[in-house]
Amino acid sequence: MLGIIAGGDFSLEGMEVADKRVMETPFGEPSDHFTIGRLGHREMVLLLRHGPQRIPPHRINHRANIYALKKLEVTEIIGVNSVGSLREELPPGRIVIPHDYLSPWGILTFYEHHVVHITPSLDAGLRERLIRAAKEAGAAFVQEGVYIQTIGPRLETKAEVAMLRNFGHVVGMTMAHEATLCQEVGVAYASICSVDNYCHGIIDAPLTEEEIFQRGRENAATVNKILIRVMEEME
Repeated sequence: MLGIIAGGDFSLEGMEVADKRVMETPFGEPSDHFTIGRLGHREMVLLLRHGPQRIPPHRINHRANIYALKKLEVTEIIGVNSVGSLREELPPGRIVIPHDYLSPWGILTFYEHHVVHITPSLDAGLRERLIRAAKEAGAAFVQEGVYIQTIGPRLETKAEVAMLRNFGHVVGMTMAHEATLCQEVGVAYASICSVDNYCHGIIDAPLTEEEIFQRGRENAATVNKILIRVMEEME
């Protein structure tokens, strides 16, 4: 079964809702209930990572979210992630299907009391399906890029952005945690990144929270088209 983790008030067009399930986990409460339903003939689960109370990124209980999805027998997860662009040639409105990520700080794990080493990566097969779906949907997208995760909740300083652009293409606050935890429990994970703003100092213009949210709402239509194509391919 496919799981989708998205932000804000994201909704998937055409999803027929069968159940809204509240889950308990050894790691505490997940962000929200889990919306279980179908798109076409495929069963799926949708979770909004920020919940109805708009949980800030540094307070999201990622371990509870991933544990619960695994318990629901989800075998692969697509993350829908809002990002800022570190490159002038990667404008707001573009979609990125990242091939790798950088997050050397605040790393989460399910294995606090014994040693388990994983080699972090994004699932190649799921990425290829996202790339095909983006092409078929006619999306303006790039099919690879490095996602850098910062801790949040604040945005990055100009000095931080100047450093980070040497190592990656986009910046966000959630995807790396989800990807790492999924790999620890054997769930395939890949991401659709919605470029909703330029990072601080990339262009000479002020950056506001409302502009970021507005661009995210505009990009949601493109993300929907990609996800629908992925689900159609699974039928």
